[in-house]
Amino acid sequence: MYRFLLTRRWLALALVVVLLGAVCVRLGFWQFSRLHDRQASNALIEASLDQEPVDVSTLTDVGTGVDEEDEWRRVTLTGRYDAAEMLLVRYQTNGEERGVDVVVPLVTADGTAALVDRGFLESPAGTPDAADVPAPPSGDVTVTGWLRQDSSAGSEATAPSDGSVRALAADEVAESSAHPLLGGWVQALEESPEAATPLTGPEPPELDSGPHFFYALQWFFFALLALAGYLYFAWDEAHPDRRARRTRRESREDDPSPVVRR
Repeated sequence: MYRFLLTRRWLALALVVVLLGAVCVRLGFWQFSRLHDRQASNALIEASLDQEPVDVSTLTDVGTGVDEEDEWRRVTLTGRYDAAEMLLVRYQTNGEERGVDVVVPLVTADGTAALVDRGFLESPAGTPDAADVPAPPSGDVTVTGWLRQDSSAGSEATAPSDGSVRALAADEVAESSAHPLLGGWVQALEESPEAATPLTGPEPPELDSGPHFFYALQWFFFALLALAGYLYFAWDEAHPDRRARRTRRESREDDPSPVVRR
């Protein structure tokens, strides 16, 4: 009954189903791998957020990057803001608001500086003029914030142009800065003393698992669907009488002319 499965057409169809199913299963396990990576990253962030603040110089130095396990660590640093080197990070959002992040180097007592993202400034019309940006506190300022890694975006996004960037990377900013810059940057949570016009603080990092689990289930479902479709068509092919009856029934349903009895 099922000898037709050994014909060239059905063997080719079986090969297509096997290949399609294998690809779907591979994509499903890839999504599970991404889920596990996301969960591991979330656990690392949660552990960092729970630790007490440390001096920023213990986790990064001039010309070095920030290790992955140190990102989101709370750090402190004290120095003076160099408002002349302020940078605006374009295309930022805070909820439904659009605007920029205001970044100013904080120069410490030994002459090194760290890029500090002081907060978000709403600017729906685009990048604001530097004169319209609230000034940072003057004199010695102590900042507590999250240590962040430099952006991996290319220089077209991280190189300063007209006082703004699209992404922040200390190694790129250092080329035009008057100060030796520590690797990474600090997302400010607190400033002491506070600025006369404070900016909007950062939102906490997202710690959800994302859609990877459901994407994996979808790919596995597609693999089962391909197999089920093959088995159904094979069973249908093996029962020609059933297919003939179905064809006659469909023909009668499509023919509107009445049946004349004699």
